[in-house]
Amino acid sequence: MAEILLFHHLQGLTEGVRALGDALRAGGHTVHAPDLFDGERPASIEEGSALTKHIGRDVLDQRADQIAADLRPDLVYAGVSWGAAIAQRLAQTRSGARAALLYEACLPVTGEWAIGPWPDGVAVQVHGMERDPFFGLEGDVDAARELVSIVGPERGELFVYPGDRHLFTDSSLPSYDAEATTLVVSRSRDLLGRLG
Repeated sequence: MAEILLFHHLQGLTEGVRALGDALRAGGHTVHAPDLFDGERPASIEEGSALTKHIGRDVLDQRADQIAADLRPDLVYAGVSWGAAIAQRLAQTRSGARAALLYEACLPVTGEWAIGPWPDGVAVQVHGMERDPFFGLEGDVDAARELVSIVGPERGELFVYPGDRHLFTDSSLPSYDAEATTLVVSRSRDLLGRLG
């Protein structure tokens, strides 16, 4: 069974993010879902972005790094939107990562905005909607295509869902898509089951 570190999106550790963690946990895995915002629940993505600027990127990175350092090294890093960027950074920079589950966001692995190369042997799944303004229409899907092509078909997968919603995996928000989220969870569990 895998040990998963799941990071929330810009609206904080909502009940919907907790429910996503519970759905992964129901597959027999251990899921940690820390609250990097110390209980704040911004009402919108814009308010969440303002909060991250107020707290500071360095502070938020330090919080995430400390949480990861307190757990065993062979983690699966997961995140939703803003949290996916944190998960991806940790998967790429912390030794021992097993996989990354990137929900509704993906950073480039080459070029100016890249963190660095993808580590050998680390599996990845990326999930997003085709017309999501932040994923499908802002370049994340292109970054995801490049990433899975680098990782290869044995360990890299991209799943693009019909629709235009962002934060569709959060059951506590109006953007929630139950059918797509069921597929996300099922495919995530498939990957986790293949990690051995």
